[in-house]
Amino acid sequence: MRIPLLISLLILAALPGFTQRGAAKKAGSEIYIDAKGIIRYTKDNKEAAYFGVNYTLPFAYGYRSHKVQGINIEQAIDRDVYHLARLGINAFRVHVWDTEISDSLGNLKQNEHLRLFDYLLAKLEERGIRIIITPIAFWGNGYPERDERTGSFSDIYGKEKALVNEKAYIAQERYLQQFFRHVNPYTRKTYVNDAFIIATEVNNEPHHSGPKARTTEYVNRMAAAIKSTGWRKPVFYNISESPWYADAVAKSVADGFSFQWYPTGLVAGHQHKGNLLPQVDNYVIPFDTIPEFKNKAHMVYEFDAGDVLQPYMYPAMARSFKKAGFQWATQFAYDPLGNAFANTEYQTHYLNLAYTPSKAISLLIAGKVFRSVPVFKSYGNFPADTVFGPFRLSYKQQLSEMNSDKEFYYSNSTGAKPIKPSALAHIAGVGSSAIIKYNGTGAYFLDKLPDGSWRLEVMPDAVAVSDPFAKASLSKHVTRIFSTERQMRIDLPGLSKGVTVTPLNADNQYTPNVVAGSFSIKPGTYRIAASAKPDYKQGMLVNGNIKINEFVAPADDSLNIEVNHQAYQSVAANAPFKIKAVIAGITGHDSVRVLVNRLTGAYRILAMQQTGAYTYEATVPADILSPGLLQYRIAVTKAGKEPVVFPGGQSGEPFAWDYINQQYYQTIISAPGSRIQLYNATRDRENVIVYSPEWKTDSYEYVTNEDGNLAIDISHKPSGNGLGGLELFVKDNISAYAVNINNYQYINVKATGNVAAKLVLIDADANSWSATINLPGGIVKVPLSAFRPDSMVLLPRPYPGFQALAFKQSTGSSLSLPDIERVQLLLIGDNAKPANLIIEGISLETK
Repeated sequence: MRIPLLISLLILAALPGFTQRGAAKKAGSEIYIDAKGIIRYTKDNKEAAYFGVNYTLPFAYGYRSHKVQGINIEQAIDRDVYHLARLGINAFRVHVWDTEISDSLGNLKQNEHLRLFDYLLAKLEERGIRIIITPIAFWGNGYPERDERTGSFSDIYGKEKALVNEKAYIAQERYLQQFFRHVNPYTRKTYVNDAFIIATEVNNEPHHSGPKARTTEYVNRMAAAIKSTGWRKPVFYNISESPWYADAVAKSVADGFSFQWYPTGLVAGHQHKGNLLPQVDNYVIPFDTIPEFKNKAHMVYEFDAGDVLQPYMYPAMARSFKKAGFQWATQFAYDPLGNAFANTEYQTHYLNLAYTPSKAISLLIAGKVFRSVPVFKSYGNFPADTVFGPFRLSYKQQLSEMNSDKEFYYSNSTGAKPIKPSALAHIAGVGSSAIIKYNGTGAYFLDKLPDGSWRLEVMPDAVAVSDPFAKASLSKHVTRIFSTERQMRIDLPGLSKGVTVTPLNADNQYTPNVVAGSFSIKPGTYRIAASAKPDYKQGMLVNGNIKINEFVAPADDSLNIEVNHQAYQSVAANAPFKIKAVIAGITGHDSVRVLVNRLTGAYRILAMQQTGAYTYEATVPADILSPGLLQYRIAVTKAGKEPVVFPGGQSGEPFAWDYINQQYYQTIISAPGSRIQLYNATRDRENVIVYSPEWKTDSYEYVTNEDGNLAIDISHKPSGNGLGGLELFVKDNISAYAVNINNYQYINVKATGNVAAKLVLIDADANSWSATINLPGGIVKVPLSAFRPDSMVLLPRPYPGFQALAFKQSTGSSLSLPDIERVQLLLIGDNAKPANLIIEGISLETK
């Protein structure tokens, strides 16, 4: 019975007009694809633009982690979808874990995962968010845990066999037909008839193998199975995951092609630092020479700047996507509120309105970029493209910003003034601006109401207490939440001379104290007005699909004291330096001290002063900074309590005879003229970025030299993908010697190898300079005067691998050692010959 159906579907697929470009317009769908491959709105023929996120709570680890914590998943979805609406997204995509909702033959299981997925879709639709469904993921459902054996077709065949095995084909066809005919009990519609589901992507990241004709057949058969259900909307297929099969995919009946972008790699295990704007300056599409690729629509199913907290990447990526011709882009993946405190779902990704407020506001701004910039619009290259239209991006200010007549958004404090304050209708930010002064760390939103008053929504403080990209666990917080009373002042026309602040959300009984235009505030939603008259209705909608009295925020964390501090590796002797820390769980009335010891038995006690909402610092005086070893502790004392001492977090009197916590922060105080270690193979194992152009053949390992010191051994086997190397963020090492850094005139490289190497210095503006060195063995000393402007390798290696691997700034700046942030050591030589480089260290020297 399968063979006649299959033959008829394949015949249908071969017929002219089977693809849906233009046909969707006739079918009454929201979008159609025109003859040039541009996605357009049916109602007015304008370019369509959809920007949003992936979100995975109905499936896999997201589902299990919430069950373990006893969280009601429907309520969790409600809360998260509200935040997505608050961030203004209009697009949702996820690869459905088919392994959890299908059997070995492809029959659809009517189970809890499918029901929760349907519930999520219904809630997204209530907020006006459009959907692309990817019905086949191939993945197991374990990550970051072990996969469960589900007995599904994906469980049996896996990603590779599912794309070549005939039984797997039949199972997938059956599954797709049942999936698209399934009726969502919450919308009472099939996915075919649901107007909010505007397209589908057949599967997630296919790894094709075997004959190319078989790949084309696979795509056509899956598309035919979907369209046999009455589907008349666009069908996308991934072309970037198996680029060697791009021509075979392009020959299929797919209406468009899907791409991804991870410009900073994935799973570094630590936060990436430095100016990363060059990594997202341009998106390369290498398939436009394939005739069948032309005039097809483009979408980005997943993107993120992995292991990056800096809040300027998303708008830059959105701009580059539009330049490349994309009209759909969805970040992977938005963290559910229930486990965002620990960032356990995907360790390398971290995005949540409550827990990463600056990144979340940058996503909001990115959506504005994506929906306002025309396809193929170019604003030049970095740094020219950091200011475009109403948008501004700044690495040094850690800022994404939008400043237009009606909207003013900023991801961190900004000195910019709104271009037309009297016309403003929507404001969102973190920190302070010319019109809002705020000393909290969470995000806030202001939306103008029809009567001229404003709806204010204030999120609680978010405090980063550890690296969110390090090893994750539900037993460890990476960010803590505090509903602290903060101070705010709003200087907007009609509100500058005096305001009333009225709570709106349920159970909010907080009545702010207003003095001379400034007021105290706690998390919640409020009406800000020049009078107390309540000219609004509780159910009225604000800024699209947000009810005026809605509010969602996580509960406060326990008030356990947390100290987030990283000691300098070394500092210059006889010059004061500052010890800085982020401290959570205390108030301004509690005391913080630094207990400094020079191994003499005597302590110097320094008071730490509060410099921000949760930031503290103390200056270590020059008179105790003679060359040697400095060790210290940070003691936090709450009123009436024993001190809690860090590192270790153990309470007790640190000078008592029986206090057993013997952990210390320590910093080497270097004698004048001492080397500054930029890279030490032993010290920097966790932070170095190793560049291996060919994952299958290149390798690295740590070895010991004749002195017993560790060195990194980078090996390259013949390939066409270039040689390897490493990169390290060195700004902190250099800034610790700011007082006499200009005395350093040489870079010392301790390494051996059978190839030459290129030493590259990169500054905060992404200028780079290089010097070529030969490494027959031992130590090579390179004068700074030998460095010349050059390109840098974009590390970590971007994915997909056909993206640009090099970037060269064209500003003509001069090398300034105090501005250097990163150093690269790259192998150079013949790709056809084996290469090897063993690196022990890189340092700065005075002579």
